[in-house]
Amino acid sequence: MIMTKYNKIAIVAVLFALAGAANAQEVAATAANNEGLAAIGKGLALGLGAIGTGLAQARIGSSLIGAVAEDPSKAGSLLLYFLLPETLVIFGFLALFLI
Repeated sequence: MIMTKYNKIAIVAVLFALAGAANAQEVAATAANNEGLAAIGKGLALGLGAIGTGLAQARIGSSLIGAVAEDPSKAGSLLLYFLLPETLVIFGFLALFLI
C-alpha cells in the first residue's frame, strides 16, 4: 500500500482519537462513559465529513478552473460539480444531531 500524505494524516487523526479515549479515566457510571463516546462520535462525524469535503473540493476546484479557462460558457454547469461534495458536511452535521 502506497502511503500518501492524506493517508498519513488520516491515520494520525485516528490514532489521536483512540489515544484520547484510551487515556480517559475510568468512569463509575456507564451513562457518563456513553456520553463521552457519543461526543467523540459526533466530532468524528462532522470532522471527517469536513476533511473529505475539503480534499474533494480541492481537486475538483483546480480542474474546474482549468475547464473554465478553456470554455467560460460552461462555468455555471461545472459549478454544480464543485458544490456536490458539500453534501458530505451536511450528512456529517445531520449525524451529529442523530447521535
